[in-house]
Amino acid sequence: MVTSSLESAGVHRRERGNNNARATLKKFLAISLAAAVVGVCAVDSADADTPERGRVEVLELKIQNDQHASTDLGPAGPSLGDMDVYSGTAIRDGRRVGRGGGSCQVVHIDGKELTTQCLITIELARGSLTMQSLWRSGKKSLDMAITGGTGDFSNARGTARYWDIATPKERLRAEILH
Repeated sequence: MVTSSLESAGVHRRERGNNNARATLKKFLAISLAAAVVGVCAVDSADADTPERGRVEVLELKIQNDQHASTDLGPAGPSLGDMDVYSGTAIRDGRRVGRGGGSCQVVHIDGKELTTQCLITIELARGSLTMQSLWRSGKKSLDMAITGGTGDFSNARGTARYWDIATPKERLRAEILH
């Protein structure tokens, strides 16, 4: 089979085009990787003076609810905007160590299943922790993101899990990343 010089030139141009595209992609990836490394180094150096950086603190508490109110907005029964507001005492080793409170507001309804946006704050002697999450009705536990706090918890992040919600056995386990 004889290949014309025009066909051969077209193949070479396509190969050069593919090589140029590969070279451009490699440069882009190298620059992106370098930028990511510089960003990580900058974050590391900004936090270098924090003595407890990267430390995980586990906090386990019993929650004793003491006040609760429900607000039914719109039509009677579950509807968007309905809200539950509550407060309680945080207990560790049988002693009161703090207070907390929060609210859950209905943000989605699918048949009988309700999804609520929940916000909770717990005040302890060392500061407060703030948490938030979506929760679907009927779930036995609630996993929340720790979104910050005050005092010793001012830069806190991590996760918190509540069990046995709204019962005398309600408890919380927070894994706080400092």
